[in-house]
This record gives sequence, C-alpha cells and structure tokens, in this order.
Amino acid sequence: MNIAVVDDTQVNLLIVRKHVELLGHTAVTARNGVEALDVYTRCKPDLILMDVTMPEMDGYEAARRIRALEGGNQWTPIIFLTGLGAEEDLKCGIEAGGDDYLVKPVSPVVLAAKIKAMQRLLDMRAALVETTRKLDAVNQQLQRLSDLDGLTGIPNRRRFEETVLVEWRRSARAASALSLAMIDVDSFKEYNDYYGHLAGDECLRRIARALQRTLLRPGDMLARYGGEEFVAVLPATPLSGGLIIGQQLREAVIALGLAHAKSAAEPHVTVSVGIATIVPDYAGSPEMLVAAADEMLYRAKHNGRNQVHGTRCGSCATVTAIPREAA
Repeated sequence: MNIAVVDDTQVNLLIVRKHVELLGHTAVTARNGVEALDVYTRCKPDLILMDVTMPEMDGYEAARRIRALEGGNQWTPIIFLTGLGAEEDLKCGIEAGGDDYLVKPVSPVVLAAKIKAMQRLLDMRAALVETTRKLDAVNQQLQRLSDLDGLTGIPNRRRFEETVLVEWRRSARAASALSLAMIDVDSFKEYNDYYGHLAGDECLRRIARALQRTLLRPGDMLARYGGEEFVAVLPATPLSGGLIIGQQLREAVIALGLAHAKSAAEPHVTVSVGIATIVPDYAGSPEMLVAAADEMLYRAKHNGRNQVHGTRCGSCATVTAIPREAA
C-alpha cells in the first residue's frame, strides 16, 4: 500500500515511516495538516497515519477536509496516532472522519495489525466495488435487451412507446411536425401457412433489416409493433417527407425479392404503409397519432395493399394517398 505518514515531530515521523517500510509498504510523509491535504491530492494514498496536534492545521481539521474531498466511491482510511488519550479526544477523532485512534507510544505489533486490518477492509471494498461495477454492466445489458425485440433485434413496442412520448414532448416544445409510419406485411398469414413459420420468422428479420437501412437520420427509429407490423417514428418530418419515407420503406421491401406465391398483392413480399403527421401540443397524446397512422394503414390495405396512405392530423380531414405501383 501507499501510506501517508503525517506528524510534526521529525523523530516520530521517521519511526513510523520505518515501521511502514519494514512491513513492505511505501511511505510518503507530511509535517502538518496542510501538507497532508497536498499529499492526499497529489498521491491519493491508500491509508493515512496522522498525528492530531500539529501547527497550521491539526489532524482533525485535515481529516474533515479530506472527507469533504472524497467522491462517492472514494474512501481513504485514516488512523490517528496521538498522545491525546482522553475519551473525548477519541470521540472527536472519530467524528472528524477517523477510522481508528491509537495513543502514543504505539507498539509496532499493534500498528502492523491495524495496517493489516485496514488493508483487508480496502481489499474487500475493492472487491465489492468491482462486483457492483459488473452488476451495473449486466443490468445495463439486460436493460438494452429488454428494449429489443427477440426475433428481429430492433426496438420493441415498449421502447417505441417510450420514444414516441419523448418525441411528442420535444416536438411540442419546438412546434415541430412529428410523423409516424405504420408498416404491415401484406398477406403474412398466408406466407406463414404456405412457407412455414421458420421461413416466416426469417422473412420478418430480413424485412426489419431492410426497413432499418432505409431510415438514415439518427433521430428516426424503427420498432416492431407486434406480429408482422412495424412502426417508424419520424421526428421533424412533415407529411410530405413522411410520404416519401413511407414510399422508400415500401420499395426497400420490394427490393428484397422475397417470393410470395399466396400474396393478394404481388407474387413477392410487399408491405402497406400508413403515415400520420401532427404538430403536437401538450393537450394531446401520441395515441391519437398512432390511431391516425393505423387508420391510414387500414386504407392502404383496403385499397389493394402494397401502397402508402397518409394524413395530416388535427382535423385529420386531409388525406394523401400514393397508389400502388406495378411491380
């Protein structure tokens, strides 16, 4: 250990330093509380052996200031070595931040035992800190995993609901348009029935990757909403931009070229997309945006699938549709 020895008497300083070094530790010395603070700041010792009665700043005040400098996860044991042997002195030492109190003259055997005990405490504390760090890392990983969909690896519905609420509030503060895209795989039940559930799972994974690659802006987020349905949060996006992105999402799935012999739309896998846009206010909630996008998705499905429909919320009176293109 690196041990700070603080004493204003040169003889005592040398004696204690010698004991520390004979025990195999490194000693750094200071002659008063002011120097002790400097040593603590520069050297960050593992243990401090400190006299109480010293010029300029006594040991009690130095201990109080050291404790004030320590961070939340820091702790440096302080053992007072002093000629003051009254019970009140011991009480003052512990209240000032000391961890032990030895009255001079201190037996080398007792000093060695106390240093060894403090070393054990430091070792146990270091192990506890490391265990806590590992647990924190595991908990963070579990938190990340709890935000992801197990099949596709993209954010799940819970994460989507948290994100859209944050973006709703941010957009309300900025009076900025917020768009939402609801995306549904066309005739997916028929795909599962014909190709099997394993193929259906792989189909969803490939679609998720294609949709994810299409969202280029850092603020955009794709999530699995449930089953064969996905949702994209598009901050700072007006309806015109949302419709463009919706079309890009649709085309990205077509570009996969996944055969779908039982589709009611095309002989390959396609998606329908519903877009809703709103400038949020604090009186509303994201649920109204989700409902509007879901309504647009329904219209896209009802009008033949493999197409994009959109609306600007508020009155929700204006509806824009992008008809399905031949593929």
